[in-house]
Amino acid sequence: MVDVIGRRRWFYAFSLLITIPGLLFILLTPLTNSALGLKFSIDYTGGTEWELRFANPNVTAAQIKAVLATQDLADSTVNPTSNGFFDVRTKPIGLPPVILASATPVPTIPPSGASAAASGSAGAAASASAAASASAASSPSASASASAGASAAAAPSASSTTTASGTAIPTTGKIGELAAAFQKALGPIADQRTLTTVGPIVSADLIQQAIILIFAGSIGILTWITVRFHDVRFGVAALVALLHDVIVVVGSFALLGTLFGVEIDALFVTAMLTVIGFSVHDTIVVFDRIRENRARHVGEPFDRIVNHSVLQTFGRSINTSFTVVLTLLALLLFGGSAIRFFVLALLIGITSGTYSSVFNASPILVTWHEWDAARKARAAGPRGVRRAAS
Repeated sequence: MVDVIGRRRWFYAFSLLITIPGLLFILLTPLTNSALGLKFSIDYTGGTEWELRFANPNVTAAQIKAVLATQDLADSTVNPTSNGFFDVRTKPIGLPPVILASATPVPTIPPSGASAAASGSAGAAASASAAASASAASSPSASASASAGASAAAAPSASSTTTASGTAIPTTGKIGELAAAFQKALGPIADQRTLTTVGPIVSADLIQQAIILIFAGSIGILTWITVRFHDVRFGVAALVALLHDVIVVVGSFALLGTLFGVEIDALFVTAMLTVIGFSVHDTIVVFDRIRENRARHVGEPFDRIVNHSVLQTFGRSINTSFTVVLTLLALLLFGGSAIRFFVLALLIGITSGTYSSVFNASPILVTWHEWDAARKARAAGPRGVRRAAS
């Protein structure tokens, strides 16, 4: 019979080997202001994301970055996506309202609070056209906004141009200057998929919500397992294994961010919560078998009971995880760039969760049980000697 529990120190050492480097890079993130460690997308840092494609298929990311440098946006990132598109991410730059011709149903850029207020002050002149009132240009006076709204329908190119695919490219504001610089240096913009700006307030809310979700989920898991098994040691062991999986996933992305510039976005939190749930599910299966075997094999050493339980559930754990891993590998290879890193986080986390449920959670339970037994023996030893002497 394979003695998994007897080799637990080897498993502890392997866990330290894969968590310590990742943990170091996680800690380097605040120390280096994200120069090393985790790279956060604009979902968390705030910024402007523009996914566009040029008519010239030979345009490269390096050429786009060169144009960005001329616009004081040298710290921006440019990543090729699919079908010739490039994902350009810059610091927050204001997006002007997009004025659309009524005959061309193309995506709009939501107006800012200032432009919405100006649109409301335009009065009857601005309400003459629904498209004009939705995207009236902001101005310091009501008369200016009214004239902008009145001329919107007649001049749809005032703040945007329409590509052959029917997409509105802005021509005013900083983003308009950037679009003009792109087209002057690299040729016409053929199409765009997204053009969005995330402000610092929204990004701060996302970070706060992510921390609350993970913390609340962990506390809930600890409480439920403790109540379910009537022993706080089961809950803490499961939580330590869960923490192991979180460090492995986040540490892996810290390494990938340092080496390859991989960013974490809002989907990363979803992946982490999924990994937490899967890891704990696998741990509970092993713990439930331990509880059953303790009732069946009363008097047998606890480490033997745990070892039997691990071996009895090992095949189930591997089979369950393997089917999930196969699905994730298919998604990683053929699912497209939009979900690639989300799937990668799931793949790393579920693999780590299977390992930690078998080789970390159960051995931690045995180690804690042995520490408690040794502590009780030491506490009872002097009293027993005194009673014997009296």
